[in-house]
Amino acid sequence: MIAVPLVLATLLLQSYFWVPTYEEQARGNPGRLEEYINASIGDAGILNPILSADSASSEINNLVFEGLIDRDENLRFRGRVAEAWSITEEAYFIVNDSAQLPGAAGADPDSIRRLLEEVRRSAGERTPELQRTIANIRAVAVEPARRYEVTRPRAGAAEPLLIEVDAPARIRLSLGEVDMDLFTRLAAILGPDYFDQFRPEGRIRTSQPIDAKELAALAAELLPATEHNPVIEFRLRPGVRFHDGRPVQAEDVKFTYEAIMDPRNLSPRVADYEPVKSVEVLDPLRLRIVYKRLYSPAIGTWAMGILPAHLLNTEALRREAAASGQNPDTFTMRQSAFNRRPVGCGPFVFREWKSDQYIFLDRFEGYWEGPPNYRSYAYRIIPDLLTQEMEFYAGTIDSYGVQPHQAERLSQDTRFQSFSGTSFSYAYIGYNLRRPPFDDLRVRRALTMALDVEKIIRYVLHQQGERTTGPFLKQTDFYNPSVTPLPYDPAGAIALLAEAGWRPGPGGRLEKEGRSLQFTLITNSGNDTRKSILAIAQDAWKQIGIDVRTDLVEWSVFIRERVNKLDFDAIVLGWSMGIDPDLYQIWHSSQTGPHQLNFVGYQNPEADELIIRIRQEFNHERLVDYCHRLHAIIAHDQPYTFL
Repeated sequence: MIAVPLVLATLLLQSYFWVPTYEEQARGNPGRLEEYINASIGDAGILNPILSADSASSEINNLVFEGLIDRDENLRFRGRVAEAWSITEEAYFIVNDSAQLPGAAGADPDSIRRLLEEVRRSAGERTPELQRTIANIRAVAVEPARRYEVTRPRAGAAEPLLIEVDAPARIRLSLGEVDMDLFTRLAAILGPDYFDQFRPEGRIRTSQPIDAKELAALAAELLPATEHNPVIEFRLRPGVRFHDGRPVQAEDVKFTYEAIMDPRNLSPRVADYEPVKSVEVLDPLRLRIVYKRLYSPAIGTWAMGILPAHLLNTEALRREAAASGQNPDTFTMRQSAFNRRPVGCGPFVFREWKSDQYIFLDRFEGYWEGPPNYRSYAYRIIPDLLTQEMEFYAGTIDSYGVQPHQAERLSQDTRFQSFSGTSFSYAYIGYNLRRPPFDDLRVRRALTMALDVEKIIRYVLHQQGERTTGPFLKQTDFYNPSVTPLPYDPAGAIALLAEAGWRPGPGGRLEKEGRSLQFTLITNSGNDTRKSILAIAQDAWKQIGIDVRTDLVEWSVFIRERVNKLDFDAIVLGWSMGIDPDLYQIWHSSQTGPHQLNFVGYQNPEADELIIRIRQEFNHERLVDYCHRLHAIIAHDQPYTFL
């Protein structure tokens, strides 16, 4: 009984101090030099890029499938299946024949078209912004008036609502690039109230009486005074093939989009593609995507892996259902065996999947960019982190995600290749701005100044972290490097709190009007890093006279009862982020209600305007400028202490 643990300990020590080289392993197995083995704590869920929602599935899908684009090492878009693309805009506005146009003989469609064409040709005095807008217009055309009917279902009504629409003529503007300020600047030519004066309610009639509010909403939906329609045209790379040899064509891209939007498939990607108005195949290698409205994240969504239409279209699914004895009328993509044996056009071909054990892939010899360096890729599921570490020392896996406390030791060991980078995430302490004292900017800034964030990085993360100052990813150019963190300055924090009326009382605790400065800092249980941050923050704030209580709450209760119900003072949490800079859900003032993501209650009108502009701006340089300004505003307001 005593010998067994001693033998086990000896074996573990041997595996630590002796790691066989690849050459030693390859003596009996030469193929080991050409395989790559990665370890994961969890298995994939479904190997279909439009259906998966977990990181393990995404890791495999990214090797088997490929999208039209991805990002390079500088996080800029680059072509993959698409070799080129262009972004333009078709913009429309309704002809308001009741408006008086400055300097025009009439307000009819032809008069407006002639006025705009004359402005394009002339060289009158203009602001630089208006000059840029006019120069961006490639063509002006008139769409004639028309009448049509649409139906809308009504809750509780047996018959749908029939709507007759008397649509006036529209002006169509073809733009060289997307211009979110187009109509604001055109108002300088057409008149400041031209677009606001249009009243669509008188141009629709309904088969059943409806109230004025519903009528106005319907009219605004069916007859918007202005309309932005960004357009992306992709040209596909010739010669790209799926793993079964079929060429990848524009029809496959259109099919992938339609599969995402098919409600029977329950794709978690629907929100990314809801703004799409139409996808049109121009020829086998070209397609045109039109959007309903301004949506700057649009281009990034086409990194989605492309599905082979010939294996998953309606006919193919019906054949599969019949062959497996299932009902072809109810059989969906989610039930297809494809999800366990995927076929893509990426660098690796699927070979085998044994649940909770491994997934094997082989390199695709026909990959358009040339076959990968490794002949095979193995994804081994090893739930226990200690087992992963021991197998890594033994050389039976090639990589695993080390813990922060292991990183420095392993980086010093010449037997291993060590690499580390900033994650797409950040940690923070968030303050409930609805509650005093956090509604006072001076208090929030003081709390940040009293906290030694470098101590957290040094002792909790073991230097595997970097200080951040705002809500954008530090690896992107959206992050504003000129924003410096508030200094660690407990004396300065005490002075700020005194300015806000909080001064030492009996026992050194800060008081204001007979009330102690007291609050509770909470986080979820089961996260040692956040638990350590909780303790460090509590100690730092107590040292300047703040009475801080702490609490650890089980995750589901933490989210359901505290975060979703906005029932907290201050909170330790983190965000995992995408690369796109859209921060609407987390920071816009409209998202501060229960079950929404701006749970700290941050509201700033200037920030709101920038958030909307970021959602609508396609020009990268202007987008970066908006992000830098938003970063500076949020960093100044300190609704979070960014860690």
